[in-house]
Amino acid sequence: MITPPDGLPVYRVLTGPDDAAFCHRVSEALAMGYRLHGGPSVTFNGERVIVAQAVIWGEQQP
Repeated sequence: MITPPDGLPVYRVLTGPDDAAFCHRVSEALAMGYRLHGGPSVTFNGERVIVAQAVIWGEQQP
């Protein structure tokens, strides 16, 4: 597939609380054909840890 399914963008940043639901969202994106773009970013909002992970669509570049 040349483009992501369902009109999703080629570049996405997934964000959310650092919990199992966030990990499942990243895992689903990887299973769909996205790949990680860099490492995760982590911050604390005063109440809980928030994580962000960029993903991009397509083949791994050499």
